[in-house]
Amino acid sequence: MKYVGEAPAEELATGERPTRNRIARSILDHGPSTVADLAKRVGLTQAAVRRHLDTLMSDDVVEAREQRVYGARTRGRPAKVFALTDCGRDAFDQSYDKLAADALRWIAESAGDEALVAFARARMAAQSEKYRAVIESADPKARTEALAKALSADGYAATARSAPGAQQGEQLCQHHCPVAHVAEQFPQLCEAETEFFSSLLGTHVQRLATLAHGDGVCTTFVPRSSPTAPQASQTTHSASASTAGRNPA
Repeated sequence: MKYVGEAPAEELATGERPTRNRIARSILDHGPSTVADLAKRVGLTQAAVRRHLDTLMSDDVVEAREQRVYGARTRGRPAKVFALTDCGRDAFDQSYDKLAADALRWIAESAGDEALVAFARARMAAQSEKYRAVIESADPKARTEALAKALSADGYAATARSAPGAQQGEQLCQHHCPVAHVAEQFPQLCEAETEFFSSLLGTHVQRLATLAHGDGVCTTFVPRSSPTAPQASQTTHSASASTAGRNPA
């Protein structure tokens, strides 16, 4: 891990490095966070959190940005939030990004985009049995929350919350994605995941933001409605495939 590695003796003695790791981990698990939110979660004063954030920013682990607001913007200056940089995410993600990207590029070049889309869908289908069992065993009104917990168990640090403003639904937020760097080059992975969520939840969902596009969190809007019958889910999937044009169902 880039950041969670060897530390100077004085940092180990004072506990500085472990504390900064906790702050970075809190941002990973909860997404872009304000100083006040971080202070509450890690049990420090806001002044102490700011001091650690200064160091994390100088180490290119964290960056400050304007808080993204969905729906109507309230009056006043937007709050400043702190998010992990690509380097910061690398510290928590020991993945074989280059190998995966090379493999997907080879598939696209040798077999075409259709094969790449088929691979992306097959990757999600391989997980369908486990995820579907979790969703179907949950109360219909708590299925987005159940999906979030299942995703978290697989390293996506996901949460579910009510959508802001007048939106009638929920937001499924993934604060971490083990394949985000690869998805930057191959958005078919994100598209297949969105189709997968739609199929699991039995309703059309809308992807609002993705880590692969530089957003602080992957956000999917799930409209509040009664679960549809399995054939309706299949219709949604077919509609997505039709929209993709050349993509096989």
